[in-house]
Amino acid sequence: MRSTRKSKLSLALTGLLSGVLMACLAAQVTAATESQPARGVVGQYDAAHEITINGTVQSVITKRTVGSPAGMHLMISGTNGLVDAHVGPFLTKSMQQAVHFGLPVQVTGSMVTVRGKQMLLVRQMVYGGQTVTVRSAHGMLYRPAQTAASLAKKNALFGVNGGAR
Repeated sequence: MRSTRKSKLSLALTGLLSGVLMACLAAQVTAATESQPARGVVGQYDAAHEITINGTVQSVITKRTVGSPAGMHLMISGTNGLVDAHVGPFLTKSMQQAVHFGLPVQVTGSMVTVRGKQMLLVRQMVYGGQTVTVRSAHGMLYRPAQTAASLAKKNALFGVNGGAR
């Protein structure tokens, strides 16, 4: 009878300690997520405070750096000094090749701070008489439009031949 009491007491203590441990871990996770800023830069995009910068491309950064959003960045020299302008990873190859050192550009977007660094999330870029819309008014990056030829090629590759029969 004595061993039964000990095992019941042992089970009760184990359950109580497990519950306390789980409550402590849940409190730590909640505190950690509340203190960290949002990771996505889209949530920071503020269309009400868009700015337009006229300047010259000083450098084109295509390789990802730690702490910076993926995709192409343009370092633009204008009246506000040097600005890191994020244009994202979805520019077409011809657009990427057209953007180079010394190119005069006009970029419109929202300034954000990402890991302590200020950058412009570009919504629209004008260069060489061409206007490129990079983001929606809410800061979502646009993917390049697929042409009918590229869709036909993809459909042929995967054997897609129409709707239900």
